[in-house]
Amino acid sequence: MPSRKSTTPVPVRHVDDAERRARLGRRHGLARPFDSVGEAASAMVALHATEAPTVHLGLWARVAGLTLDTVESALYDDRTLVKQLAMRRTLFAFPRDLLPAVWGSAAARVATQQRGQLLRDVARAGLADDPEAWLAEVTGAVLDLLADGRPRTAVRIREEVPALAGRVSRGTPGKKWAGEVPIGPNLLTTLGAAGDLVRGVNAGHWRLNKPVWLRTADWLGAGLPTPTTSEEGYARLVGGWLATFGPGTEDDLVWWLGGTRSVVRRALADVSAVPVGLDGGTIGWLLPDDLDPVSRPEPWAALLPTLDSTVMGWKHRDFYLDPDQRPYLFDTNGNAGNTAWWDGRIVGCWVQADNAVVHTVLGNEVPGEAREALMGEAARLTSWLDGVRITNVYASPQMKEARLP
Repeated sequence: MPSRKSTTPVPVRHVDDAERRARLGRRHGLARPFDSVGEAASAMVALHATEAPTVHLGLWARVAGLTLDTVESALYDDRTLVKQLAMRRTLFAFPRDLLPAVWGSAAARVATQQRGQLLRDVARAGLADDPEAWLAEVTGAVLDLLADGRPRTAVRIREEVPALAGRVSRGTPGKKWAGEVPIGPNLLTTLGAAGDLVRGVNAGHWRLNKPVWLRTADWLGAGLPTPTTSEEGYARLVGGWLATFGPGTEDDLVWWLGGTRSVVRRALADVSAVPVGLDGGTIGWLLPDDLDPVSRPEPWAALLPTLDSTVMGWKHRDFYLDPDQRPYLFDTNGNAGNTAWWDGRIVGCWVQADNAVVHTVLGNEVPGEAREALMGEAARLTSWLDGVRITNVYASPQMKEARLP
């Protein structure tokens, strides 16, 4: 059990980088695919959904025989996957049974942050003399509007709630992302983080984020679960992360959760996490029933999408990424573009030509069997996409500079 004092934990054994890569391959459905969307989503704790196609492509890489309809059904028919703003103010698709833990912990933290930012925006823009009263009134108007159970886009909601027509300034003047934005989406994002509203069916193509909004109870139906306590929620998230991503450091968990070190330490104690030594002299953590060594699987190849959950699972990535390749594959905030993997390491990226054919772009020397396997994955993904071209907000420098044949 991790100590809550400042003493250095004594590792029970050493887990080297090779074993960490073996765990990654086996636990993330990359060395051997999962049998279902539900199995994959539960294993990964959360599927990144900031870019809409990441959910579909991340599952394609992990689930045997996946079809587009299977993903769409999980998201919009069966609703076993639910999109929710949570860790690091990032949109994820969570397994439905994990939502109470998320609402009680990471999502609640983000909702508090979002609410504070919204109130500051309203005050700065002069939209109301009393921002708190404005927020209460407009929140009530939106919830009343959606009480009829009819889903609406953000644009439609803004048309029907006139108070959402205001605009606020965002970003530093003169910077690329600076400018005025409508207040409406900010309010919907805040209510979504709090679990009052949820993103329903995608009103556009599956590769685009164009959600309609509903009250959460209308989307998920009767028996809506109560959020857990903060401590219970964080413990479940950290326990799930350790089961698939462990061993990892406190730094990794603080970054992944978007939380504080005290929150992480409390959660590690609550799940009785055990310290292990990592290459480089740092301390990582594992669940107490997961201390046996994990053997290396057969070499495997994978093509993962932008902001994939595996790639974004750790702050410290040297065990699967050559440091000199990081500037080509990640932006300065640590956001990853498409990646190509061989035997537990990132070796490059993948891109699409104008005709939607997928190509790999390698930044590392790899053996012939790796090139052949990655070409096979590229052909498989090309066939699955069936002419659909994916556009990425978070395209990496290597993706942008790719020269296609």
